[in-house]
This record gives sequence, structure tokens and C-alpha cells, in this order.
Amino acid sequence: MFENFYKYTEPIVTFTPREKQILESAFTLRQVPKKFKLAEEGKIEKELFFILKGLVRLYYTKEGEEITGFIFKENLFASSYDSFLRQAPGIQTLETLEDSVLLVINKRERDELYEALPKMHILARKVAEQRFINTQMILSSFILDSPEERYRKFEEQHGDLLLRVPHHIIASYLGITPVSFSRIRKRIMK
Repeated sequence: MFENFYKYTEPIVTFTPREKQILESAFTLRQVPKKFKLAEEGKIEKELFFILKGLVRLYYTKEGEEITGFIFKENLFASSYDSFLRQAPGIQTLETLEDSVLLVINKRERDELYEALPKMHILARKVAEQRFINTQMILSSFILDSPEERYRKFEEQHGDLLLRVPHHIIASYLGITPVSFSRIRKRIMK
């Protein structure tokens, strides 16, 4: 159950067998169906998720429209992180796009892990740094790239998601309409 978790963490930190026991006791395994809301706008996020299987979409709601901010896939941590850290109502919703299997830890258990395993500080910092880098890349792409360039980058970096995620959700993530998304795909395929 933790094999993929350790494959993810191994390049960052190495846990001893005793540390792995402590770590594993802090997480719970959760299976959830497609379209399950893990976090909701306006509510305080109390959990972090490590995705063993499935996809999770982070989105915002504006004027009744869902705007995708990120799509988390296997071997990534997902959460409404600002709400989790501040313990304040979030502005994001997290919803599964597929039946999913997750490792889940709540804030209290995470804080206890920081005390028990100082290596968790390193892991948390590296995860936060990666999220910062991803956010910067997304923002830069919206400022510097055309919609077609954003699509091409998405295809290069996350081509597998084109087969797993409804295209209107990817279009929302890329900041284009579904019609524009379809036109760009047709042009590129020619």
C-alpha cells in the first residue's frame, strides 16, 4: 500500500523501518468513487491526500462556472493547501475525476509526525516547493503563451490526461473554451 508513497519520497528523504512504522500509522487508506468531493469551497480543509490511484481536480467556482486550477494524478499530494495551512474556509473544491484510492492524513496527525519524524519537515518543504514551481509555471504560461502553446505544453507534460479527463475540464484548466480546445486539437492533429 505504501510502495508508491516511498517511491515518491525516496529521492527526497529515506525513512528507516521504524520511521516507516510511525509514518504508516499516521495515514489511513480511503477509497472514494468518481465525483466525490474531498474538500469544498467555504469549508475548512482538515486533510491531505496522497493519490495512490485515480485523479483529483482542484477547481474554483465563479458565477456558477467551474474553473479548473489543477489536476492531481497518481503519486502526488493533493489538498486545498491554503485552507489546510491556515485552517480557514477554502476558496477551492477538490473532486475526484475517477474512482480513487488515497492515503489520508489529518492536520493533527501531520503535526504529530513533524514532532516524531523531523525528516517530515524536509518532505513537506520539498512538496510545497514543487507546488510553488507548478503554480509559477502555470501563471507564466497564462502570461507568456498562446492557448495553442499552452495546449502543446499540456500534451507534452500530461498527455496521458487527454485520455482520462473530460476535454471541457482540460479546456478550463488551459483557460480556453471547449470549442477553442477542439479547434486547437484539430489543427495540431493535421
